Amino acid sequence: MSASPAPHLHWDKRPDLERPVVLAAFEGWNDAGEAASTAARYVRDHFDATPVGTIEAEDFFDFTVARPFVHLRGGQRVIKWPTTTVYAGSIAGAPNDLVVLIGHEPQLRWRTFTDHVVAVADALGASHVVTLGALLADIPHTRPVPVFGLADEPELSDRLGIRPSTYEGPTGIVGVLGARLRECGLSTASLWASVPSYISSAPSPKAALALVEKISVVLGVPLPRTDLEIASEAYVAQISELVAEAEEDGIPELVQAFEEDYDEQGGPDRGNDRVRGVDASDVASIADDPEALVAEVEDFLRNHPD
Repeated sequence: MSASPAPHLHWDKRPDLERPVVLAAFEGWNDAGEAASTAARYVRDHFDATPVGTIEAEDFFDFTVARPFVHLRGGQRVIKWPTTTVYAGSIAGAPNDLVVLIGHEPQLRWRTFTDHVVAVADALGASHVVTLGALLADIPHTRPVPVFGLADEPELSDRLGIRPSTYEGPTGIVGVLGARLRECGLSTASLWASVPSYISSAPSPKAALALVEKISVVLGVPLPRTDLEIASEAYVAQISELVAEAEEDGIPELVQAFEEDYDEQGGPDRGNDRVRGVDASDVASIADDPEALVAEVEDFLRNHPD
């Protein structure tokens, strides 16, 4: 079964690929800590995937909400629209090539938008489509990142070692896209990393690293992760320092409670019933504004007295 025609899909060139694996990530509600989009860009850059097509933004965005950006290029002002870009690359020594689709979660016409993504997979002969996401969860930053999700193929699910999601509630474009892909008969998998709920506005290289490790399993090739590992260590150290400085507000006790709960529930294989989405459009750097991070932790504690 194929999707409807895709008039807003435009190709710069149609690459000749060998049964590619498609990775799809969307900034916004599905991208806590920018983990999903960071992981997708990391893989794209490692394999030197280049732009081959776009899904135009005009019918899928409210530009008073997702505003275009203006840049200066050679003294001229250039408008950058919130376009979804398709990248393609080869993977030496692997049975499948790579397609990476990165954009922002659209505000409008989700059914039509997902049909355009299905059209990308159909046009390039995709073997699998893997959607990436990240959600807030009541987990500590000091423990390994839980990754949960699903895979249509039992063999892939076993290799990934992912725990099926038990989440029920509001969903984002990633959930809608996964359902549409399955309706169209495409083999799919979905990977979700957990990000500590008390630091939602900080980019999480640690969660991105956890996703990249699973992507390596899907692709069947090793991925160097040194950069993300270094960034993850710095992330944990910075947050631990800020948490320690907020002792008067009870933040260390909150983190300790999350650690105990995490350990009691089986570590990274714990359930994922305490997760929620996030609008990550205003993600800030820990190093740039540590006071904002402390304020966010304090706000979380006030709103979660138990």
